[in-house]
Amino acid sequence: MGFTVTSSRSGSTPEPSSAVSPASNGHSPLAPSATPASYHAPAAGVSLAPLTETISLYLSPEDVRRVRDAYRFSDESHLGQFRASGEAYISHPIAVTEICAGWKLDADALMAALLHDVMEDQGVKKQELIERFGMDVADLVDGLSKLDRLEFASKAEQQAESFRKMLLAMARDVRVILIKLADRLHNMRTLGAVAPEKRRRVARETLDIYSPIAHRLGLNIIYRELQELCFQAIYPHRYEVLQRAVLSARGNRRELVSKIQETVRAALPAAGIEADVLGREKNLFGIYNKMTEQKKSFSEVLDIYGFRVVVNSQPECYLTLGTLHQLFRPVPGKFKDYIAIPKVNGYQSLHTTVVGPYGTPVEFQVRTRDMNQVAESGVAAHWLYKSSDVSLNDLQKRTHQWLQSLLDIQRQTGDSSEFLEHVKVDLFPDAVYVFTPRGKIISLPRGATPIDFSYLIHTDVGNQTVAAKVNGEFVPLRTELKSGDAVEIVTSESSRPNAQWLNFVRTGKARSEIRHYLRTVKYEESAAFGERLLASALKSIGLPMPEPTDPVWDKLARGSGARSRDEILADIGLGKRLAAVVARRFMPEGDPIATSAAQVDEATDPAATPIRIQGNEGLAVQLAPCCTPIPGDSIVAYVRLGHGLVVHTEDCPNARRQRAREPERWLDVAWDDQTSKHFTARIDVVLRQERGVLGRVAAEISAADANITHVSMQDEASSTVAVHFTVQVESRQHLAQVIRYLRRVPQVQRIIRIKG
Repeated sequence: MGFTVTSSRSGSTPEPSSAVSPASNGHSPLAPSATPASYHAPAAGVSLAPLTETISLYLSPEDVRRVRDAYRFSDESHLGQFRASGEAYISHPIAVTEICAGWKLDADALMAALLHDVMEDQGVKKQELIERFGMDVADLVDGLSKLDRLEFASKAEQQAESFRKMLLAMARDVRVILIKLADRLHNMRTLGAVAPEKRRRVARETLDIYSPIAHRLGLNIIYRELQELCFQAIYPHRYEVLQRAVLSARGNRRELVSKIQETVRAALPAAGIEADVLGREKNLFGIYNKMTEQKKSFSEVLDIYGFRVVVNSQPECYLTLGTLHQLFRPVPGKFKDYIAIPKVNGYQSLHTTVVGPYGTPVEFQVRTRDMNQVAESGVAAHWLYKSSDVSLNDLQKRTHQWLQSLLDIQRQTGDSSEFLEHVKVDLFPDAVYVFTPRGKIISLPRGATPIDFSYLIHTDVGNQTVAAKVNGEFVPLRTELKSGDAVEIVTSESSRPNAQWLNFVRTGKARSEIRHYLRTVKYEESAAFGERLLASALKSIGLPMPEPTDPVWDKLARGSGARSRDEILADIGLGKRLAAVVARRFMPEGDPIATSAAQVDEATDPAATPIRIQGNEGLAVQLAPCCTPIPGDSIVAYVRLGHGLVVHTEDCPNARRQRAREPERWLDVAWDDQTSKHFTARIDVVLRQERGVLGRVAAEISAADANITHVSMQDEASSTVAVHFTVQVESRQHLAQVIRYLRRVPQVQRIIRIKG
């Protein structure tokens, strides 16, 4: 979707310059003929004529007047403010509003687009906007304003909180994100004026957050343009090289494209189908992704060009498909029916890949005109095309469900970083479509499991899940679902969520619901472990554990925003507070070692005595699945916010990499003298294939007083087999005993403990 803005914009940045401009002369096309003495006309080079012309076509004269008033206020507020390109800042709100006007957004949304930076940059209060323009406009502007003036522990926390505010405002009114996407699109179009480092940072943020949101809302034109602009900003050299290659290939393949287009255009009318046949070129970012994912060179990526066939009705889509398959041989497995089962963002089309002239694969998309409007404009089609078309209503319903899920996640989530993590998961563009026992279609992100499915049905179903059937067969709960699977969940009132589910769930709703349960129901576990951590930290600085009635607890709670002693201890157990820093708060006043309240969550004490790990702490301590530590292993622990301690073996490669990045979040730990009886260890046993050998090996493991929890096999050669055992042992010494017993089996050739 292209939008032309007449002001000269060679580059810009979201952050204004502090320079002051001289007042300009002349009159604004939107300004009334009687211009107030306090009002300044727009800066030279900024024209409002295109915006005036566009909004006059679909807004009432009264609404045009309201937009004019918002423009005057915005222009006056931004007077003297410049972009990095040197232009008057008002050019940016005008450009954003022109994009929104292209979607035919209503007057309130256009006014908010013109005013979207006045609270953030100029300190205009929300109350003033309410008095001048009404509550709806003020709420939209407030939802678009960042939280720069609040104090945060880090830039990442500030950014996450800003996103949370924006996304929650979007959940209440989708116009917030439409204006924000228009704002980000114009910033990306004019990113050339900022420093390369900032250019890459803004582009990466756009690629991670805004581009997926545009895709999720069905704004495919914006989605593709944002991807292209981000690719150009992050990898300018690769973009330039690929662009030259595509331009060169375009000339070489022109004959092929023309031949296919002429063949299809001749065949469709002969079949009684009126259609538009459009050739389309895949964007550079899509080609680059295919090259990197499939490890192909540019010359090996053949389907750079595709065709879109737009017809009048849904039956004609399938008739067109049949005609195409008569003209060209279809490629097996390359047909997708997104009309019968639309994508989660409402997209509908038939996709097929055929073998064209000279053996070149060619992709066709077949859709109706209404489907084409939704495919290009997504939720914006609600404003562009006021109709009762079923697909639009379905799209609005899906969008509403997704926005509602954001509010559900917000209610279950503790902090803004975790909320943003959940939302990013849900923005994953690929999806699978599965069926409930009653035949209802449910869409889930690729890689989703029966647990994700159960939480999407209802929170209580998810919390009480014990087993799952896929296509009538019982499967492990970590099984990845595929499109077309029929899923049935088996529940029990006595069942409760397992912390291990967090290792394989994919949806933000499932993740947030599981964490919410673990936080609330297992609060006591975290508090008990937090008390142990604090006692250890106090001992290291020579202080006893204070009594629960000690008034210092109340003082500490007030200074750190906690409600009670138990909440402080639970926060320590979950890693939200560091025990060594909280311990210093109990030191006598005036002691130079004492730490202020503002530092409670930002420091650690490397001199603290090692924390003793028993293995039965529950939620508060997790044994890392990558290295599965057991008593006797040298261990270290990572303080993971909201999760407590994650214990790794000291030689774990994952731990070494993470420790190099965040050394301040690692603590010394050691095994307690009294540990729980069962720890998981994985061993690979290579055997000569002989009758009964597996039973002999299992008998030796049992004789060593170990329990087998999982076993799988993999043929290594014609005469040997590798057997993967997951066993429960008490310690490293116990595992060594298991290995000694296994060596008594003559057919055992090699035994390896697996830590990866």
